[in-house]
Formats: sequence, structure tokens, C-alpha cells
Amino acid sequence: MDTKQLPLRKCVACNGMFEKYKLFRLVRLSDGIHLDLTYKMQGRGAYVCKNKSCIDLALKKKGFNRSLRQAVPTEVFDNLYMELENDR
Repeated sequence: MDTKQLPLRKCVACNGMFEKYKLFRLVRLSDGIHLDLTYKMQGRGAYVCKNKSCIDLALKKKGFNRSLRQAVPTEVFDNLYMELENDR
């Protein structure tokens, strides 16, 4: 019997491949960049691991800026850190 394979996504910070539900997703929409907790928003997306070190590294390396092709405001990173605390 075949088992269903979950989709893999790459973290913009550590370049590790993980199941998409183990990562946070940021999405670029026409009105800005948003944290996508449902993983269903339309638009260009980028993923980061659900740990502080990867979020810090993504901020330092500007991984989201490169992947989303737009500067990511600091409010978005504040939302990521808050969601990280709530997720634990």
C-alpha cells in the first residue's frame, strides 16, 4: 500500500527540506507581506523553520527579501516571533 507523501519545502535560512506544516510561510500579496498560518493564501510564498535561530538567520541573510523579491518590514518578523511563542 502506498503512503501519501507530504509536500516538502525549503527553509530560506538553513536550506533544509521539511514538510510544509513544520515551517512558517510568508506570502507576498498586492497589499504587502503577510504570515500565512493556513498555508492556502494565493501569492508568492517563502518558508522558514519554526525556531528562533532560523528566523534570526533569515533576517540576517535577507532570505525573505530574496525569495519574495520585496523588502520585508520588521513588523512581519515581530509577528513571526509572536507566533513562534504561541506555537510552543
